[in-house]
Amino acid sequence: MAGELNGPRLEPSSGQVKRLVVFLHGYGADGNDLIEIGRAREPMLPDTAFVAPHAPEPCGQAPVGRQWFTLTFRSPNERWTGVNKARPTLDQFLDAELTRRKLPPSALALVGFSQGTMMALHTGLRRPAPPAAIVGYSGVFVLPDGANAETVKGEIKSKPPVLLVHGDQDDLIPAQALFLGAQELAALEVPVEWHLSPGIGHGIDQEGLRHGGEFLARRFGLRS
Repeated sequence: MAGELNGPRLEPSSGQVKRLVVFLHGYGADGNDLIEIGRAREPMLPDTAFVAPHAPEPCGQAPVGRQWFTLTFRSPNERWTGVNKARPTLDQFLDAELTRRKLPPSALALVGFSQGTMMALHTGLRRPAPPAAIVGYSGVFVLPDGANAETVKGEIKSKPPVLLVHGDQDDLIPAQALFLGAQELAALEVPVEWHLSPGIGHGIDQEGLRHGGEFLARRFGLRS
């Protein structure tokens, strides 16, 4: 998984960067899929830069788009193998972005969708210093097949506050993943909140976006 990540960026209109939000897209998409969320969030998150890196691999099952790791659903440990393989590249990108902007780890937040949520949770909880927050849409907290949170307890270095958001009509990653993820995160003593979006499939609705934006604003200390 060599090579550097890159993707679209949005700079704050103030010209002063005090915070960084990194969007991690889903399987078969790319950074352009999520970056516009940053434009909508600027009034709520002033002085915040947004970046949405393209995942490192071409998507294996789509003519366009990228993937953080292969998904064939042939191996029960495919997700676990994938997040571990992709994590070093994402970690390097996050370190480089913080260094380039002269920001501390506490100025970082991760926002993922689907496969990007898997990467945000896996990577964010293993960072040497915790990010300010993680928001995960329509995703999964990945564990080894058949394992529980106790299995990975020794790997967890950071316990940032987490918000999980899921559509109750998601037929790709069932909403049960939200409740399982919240349970496993709580078992690791990671502070977790969740929101279930009624009538929503594998996607993000305006209410889910609002919850995510307000969560980030609170965790960045921009509102109580």
